[in-house]
Amino acid sequence: MANEPGKPDFSNVQSGATTSAPAPAKPDFSNVKSGVVSTAPAETQTYTVVAGDNLSKIAKRFFGNANRWHDIFEANRDQISNPDMIRVGQVLKIPAAPTSKT
Repeated sequence: MANEPGKPDFSNVQSGATTSAPAPAKPDFSNVKSGVVSTAPAETQTYTVVAGDNLSKIAKRFFGNANRWHDIFEANRDQISNPDMIRVGQVLKIPAAPTSKT
């Protein structure tokens, strides 16, 4: 194979590389722990009012404490102006975690 005029001749080039640097250390993930943390708001439940219900009964059912009625009232301020006047069929939001410390 003859070298064409004006073109470089690379016929004697050999492949391969040498280095004196040590191989990089492999990452150590032995101390990694799994877990999930979310800052998303907890999903809110709903409850449809039936005859005989009041906020205290609903609070007792969901929170185990009738005194937590205020949490339900606060979560539903947009549709309840008087906590003693809820309507049958009304759909109330039940907060995921009580907000008061009663």
